[in-house]
Amino acid sequence: MNRLNMTYQFQEETEVLLEEVVDLDSSDLIVYNDDVNTFDHVANILVKVCKHSPEQAEQCTLIIHFKGKCAVKKGSIDELKPMCEAILDAGIQAAIV
Repeated sequence: MNRLNMTYQFQEETEVLLEEVVDLDSSDLIVYNDDVNTFDHVANILVKVCKHSPEQAEQCTLIIHFKGKCAVKKGSIDELKPMCEAILDAGIQAAIV
């Protein structure tokens, strides 16, 4: 008589807890695309207001153009508020989120 060799495999379920670090003091300054402002105008404002390098400002304007928006600066609301107001004063759509 042949014996059947039976092996069993057990699968164990494990729950993994992921901890997400949220910085409540950090917000994004978002600049939005429009059909009015030129690339040069937006780039110049980002250099002047956000202290971007010309290359960084150019990259942000391309992202704004192709994606519709770009987070151009991260910081506290107190830091970003005057920048947002200056960008809005320049006729460019912006918000802090």
